[in-house]
Amino acid sequence: MLVCPSCATGHDDGERFCGLCGMPLVHADPEGVAETGGGTRARERREHARKIRPQYAEGRLVRVAAARNQAEAELLQGMLLEEGVPSMTRRSGGFDVPDFLASGPRDILVPESGAEAARDVLAVPETAPAPAPAGGGAAPWVRALAAALAVLIAALLAAGLYEALRL
Repeated sequence: MLVCPSCATGHDDGERFCGLCGMPLVHADPEGVAETGGGTRARERREHARKIRPQYAEGRLVRVAAARNQAEAELLQGMLLEEGVPSMTRRSGGFDVPDFLASGPRDILVPESGAEAARDVLAVPETAPAPAPAGGGAAPWVRALAAALAVLIAALLAAGLYEALRL
């Protein structure tokens, strides 16, 4: 169940914003958010939700930037939040580090309606190239396999050409 962090009104899971006050909805705590104090966690959620602008929270998630590690990703998320753009991070694909480690590249995702504002905040051009994977491209074993296949193909072509000239 989702609740409004401001007025504690309950809402269905399909809704994103409170119908009474327009605040972004958060998941309800098992203990209940309706208490006046709400605890430290509820206060943090309320402060976070108040910063988000509803016009930047519509649409599917799109990638707007990349970070080299979790700390950099959190810094970028903080910059976006100060401008009212909600964001989330996910581990970039193809990086082999256990999820509990803070190292490894992260993608910064925002809703489509906030993508342009996020790019402005982060000074990222609209057609930013995807970052190169760590290690400068393909894994070493992939490059070695590609080189071996190229040598094999060249040898087969040379053998075929030799046989054709011999006949």
